[in-house]
Amino acid sequence: MRTTTETIHDHLGARLSAGAEADLHNYDADIVMLTGSGIYRGHDGVKACAAELDRLLGTAVFVYRETLIDGDYGFLEWTAEADGRRVLDGADSFVVRDGRIVLQTIHYTVISG
Repeated sequence: MRTTTETIHDHLGARLSAGAEADLHNYDADIVMLTGSGIYRGHDGVKACAAELDRLLGTAVFVYRETLIDGDYGFLEWTAEADGRRVLDGADSFVVRDGRIVLQTIHYTVISG
């Protein structure tokens, strides 16, 4: 079974290289995602949550600034820039069980200009 570190690093790599669809194997089928735009559940929720970020930000360059892991828990700070829009305060937290993400919280503010 994969460790929390392996799972989160695979998740981050998949997102940078291939997007949400290629990342679904890192998520439990019953994933719960808590975000500023609502609660998303399951693999369809993962895709919908990614689509919401894409709608707000567009195709972006992401920088993962800090990744912390402690047992089953992970934390990520990130930034992103795309076509006059940016995120400076991206923050995700994770709970990983049995090599899959079972809970993720996501916070970010898209700034234009």
